[in-house]
Amino acid sequence: MTQTSYTVTGMSCGHCAQSVTEELTGLAGVSEVTVEVATGEVLVTSESPLAEDEVRAAVEEAGYQLAVLVS
Repeated sequence: MTQTSYTVTGMSCGHCAQSVTEELTGLAGVSEVTVEVATGEVLVTSESPLAEDEVRAAVEEAGYQLAVLVS
């Protein structure tokens, strides 16, 4: 399992977190997504590392922006 932390901008509420979680959970291999709205941190647990462009596309589909790949 791999855990990767991202920073997502534009989230302000629980609905925002839910939208991002739904899109990221739809990516192949993703088993868990944890969103901290206050900081914009999104922790993704997956079977293997995800391609940044796939993560960026999922976040943008939810209506937000992937700001930084933290780790």
